[in-house]
Amino acid sequence: MGKETEYHDAMIRMLELIWGEGYMVPGGTQKTDDLVRGLKLSGKRVLDIGCGLGGPACHLAERYRAQITGIDIEPQLVKLARQRAASRKLQHKASFLLVQPGLLPFPDRSFDVIVSAGTFTQIANKRELFRECLRVLEPGGAMHNFDWTTPLEEPSDELRYFFEMEGLTYALDTPASYAQLLEAAGFTEISVEDDTDWYRRQSRAEYESMQGKLYPRMVELLGQEDADHFVEDWRSMVVVFENGDLTQTLCRSVKPRAGGNRVKRFFAA
Repeated sequence: MGKETEYHDAMIRMLELIWGEGYMVPGGTQKTDDLVRGLKLSGKRVLDIGCGLGGPACHLAERYRAQITGIDIEPQLVKLARQRAASRKLQHKASFLLVQPGLLPFPDRSFDVIVSAGTFTQIANKRELFRECLRVLEPGGAMHNFDWTTPLEEPSDELRYFFEMEGLTYALDTPASYAQLLEAAGFTEISVEDDTDWYRRQSRAEYESMQGKLYPRMVELLGQEDADHFVEDWRSMVVVFENGDLTQTLCRSVKPRAGGNRVKRFFAA
């Protein structure tokens, strides 16, 4: 899941300021609800890969009565996620584990559902990860993941500049490659949905707010140098969204039940 401590304190404060307390991806509870739409989660064992600050996991535990296990490779994020669960008296329904990149530290068939928001974006070896996800799912279990993607085979100059401003690991794939990798791992009933339009508009609104009414709060919270950096970071993100170099994709897939080997793959607009 990328290298350790990429999400420094200023980055964490900035993301929560823009996207809401406990969230490191956009959309808050609404996009978390979108991620799990169609799933029955009450009492189910749910693995949240790349749990970050724990906002989505706590929401799923509280609203859907799921039993959540969140994992991340960054110690400070896991610590903050545990604190968040405890403050909401959810520590018995939402637990958080620090893990190492690589194989998932769980026995076969440990979970009914896997969710992930923005984390697979940072993992180059998605093939191995998807195989591991299949292994730890119960037959008939579902995986829903939301990720940043690109239609480009090679990054444009604007996309490379965005990566530089972000300072994070990016291993972007095309939406079609997600479908192919999920199928190769053994998943079935695979859907790949373009979910870009809403955040193309939202990122522009965020950037305008950061230049205006939000800027004094950013300076107060982060200092002027970091505040100016994030304004430019968001400007570069608006550019790559508006020119189509960066997209958002929602994937849904299922682990076949015993004896089921028919693969269905489709794209939804």
